Amino acid sequence: MESSIRATAVHDVDAALLAGWPLPWPSADGDKELRGHVLIVGGSSEMPGAIILAATAALRAGAGKLTVATGASVAQLVALAMPEARVIGLLEHASDGFSLDALDSLDPLAERVDAVLIGPGMRDEAATAALVHALLPRLDATGTSVVLDACAMGALRHPPRNWPAGMPFRFERPVALTPHAGEMAHLTGVGKADIVAQPDPLALACAREWNAVVALKGARTVIAAPDGVLWQHEGAGNIGLAISGSGDVLAGIVAGLAARGAPLAQATCWAVALHARAGDRLAERLGTLGYLAREISQEIPGLLEQLGAQAPA
Repeated sequence: MESSIRATAVHDVDAALLAGWPLPWPSADGDKELRGHVLIVGGSSEMPGAIILAATAALRAGAGKLTVATGASVAQLVALAMPEARVIGLLEHASDGFSLDALDSLDPLAERVDAVLIGPGMRDEAATAALVHALLPRLDATGTSVVLDACAMGALRHPPRNWPAGMPFRFERPVALTPHAGEMAHLTGVGKADIVAQPDPLALACAREWNAVVALKGARTVIAAPDGVLWQHEGAGNIGLAISGSGDVLAGIVAGLAARGAPLAQATCWAVALHARAGDRLAERLGTLGYLAREISQEIPGLLEQLGAQAPA
């Protein structure tokens, strides 16, 4: 992969940028439909908590409706943990991957949701990739925003059967991807240390080649768009954010903001900023180490108000 690409523009994701790039805001007399409907597909028998974290984050980011699709073995557990959601149980393989029979349940939702997040808590990369590739044409046809996280990003490594042999996979419509350096190494074959040392060129090259908004997470997070625009967020919260479930929360925030109508690049930049600032707030109150991923989402509504998320009248 060519990694000598330079950004066409570089922007700092700071308070000034966010103030000048306000999120879509529902009218005072609007209802939950106007705030957007998000579908989150994920979870497994060993990691049902990941989809709960992501789903909670999507609602905390302001989405109005939530549907969760998870393994039938844990669907009741998830439903009890998320009383705000409609929960659909999907058929599973012994490997914890979802059967393609899940399409019978998911396909009718394509026209009724505004954003879809796939990946939190999923375990079988090949089976997950097959499901992603089966869903994407339907989601592309309806213009639904798509966020791929964790195992679902493996769709890049497992292209559909009709994809030309030897050709890197490219999404027909842009999606958002949220890899950390280890996941990026898995997706590209580039060494993790090299990615940490020089994240920008690889993020830009991948965004262009994959046709994706790529948020390469780290202490300095870079967000690259397919057109070569690069955003950077310095000091992503604190070391306390490096905890199990933190990435699920970030992906949920992206999906929630996208469901509200934010374009994927905007939703991703705002999500990175909100996630980092939530970590700062928790560190001030609880200490740098030891706060939990589940607590991050609680800070998001207040931060949305503080950062001026409401568009001018």
